[in-house]
Amino acid sequence: MREGRLGYNSSNGRYGILSSDLWIDTGLHCGECLQILMDGKWVETRIEMDAARNWYLVGTPYRGDLEYIQARI
Repeated sequence: MREGRLGYNSSNGRYGILSSDLWIDTGLHCGECLQILMDGKWVETRIEMDAARNWYLVGTPYRGDLEYIQARI
């Protein structure tokens, strides 16, 4: 698995995964599955966008600003 943190990629308008300052994945698509570190445990989720164009992680409290959330794919 590739591990890093979520970061917003302004060149494509999507959240991707960064390791240090290098892109591991330049942009996740709606419905794409990933794992995030939540309360010390890796949790399966997927990224989606709501009707107001806010990104969120399904089944988690994370919505809107997803910067710096530990993630792996």
